[in-house]
Amino acid sequence: MRHGIGYRKLNKTGEHRKALFKNMLNSLIKYEQIKTTLPKAKFLKPQADKIITLGKKETLQTTKLLVSQLQDIKSANKVKKTLSKRYEKRNGGYTRIIKAGFRYGDNAPMAIIEFVDRDVEARRIDKKKKDTSKETPKTEEKNQATA
Repeated sequence: MRHGIGYRKLNKTGEHRKALFKNMLNSLIKYEQIKTTLPKAKFLKPQADKIITLGKKETLQTTKLLVSQLQDIKSANKVKKTLSKRYEKRNGGYTRIIKAGFRYGDNAPMAIIEFVDRDVEARRIDKKKKDTSKETPKTEEKNQATA
């Protein structure tokens, strides 16, 4: 019988699973939308909802708990300052899972997990902008060298 089995092991050791979901949680907070496999998304959803609920309470204890769980001060600050304010009037259900087909290599079911009412610009945080000012001196140097 399956009594007392309350979580998914995902064929990983306990430490690996813990580190994996801590990293996924930090990525979800940073980018507000990530693409992963469906079982991982289903396991991550309640954890993310609990983090947002924890961030709504503005005490020193909850701040310390956020930092200890996320191991990242930037993520903890974003939860406290941005996400908790956004979901002030919402009583739960801060994330949604959207099924996204199957992965090409191993046919694993994929899903997109995202915050409800997310900031669309959050996905572009780390993308580098094309800098035309750096490219123009190089072309000018080439033109002067050929002349």
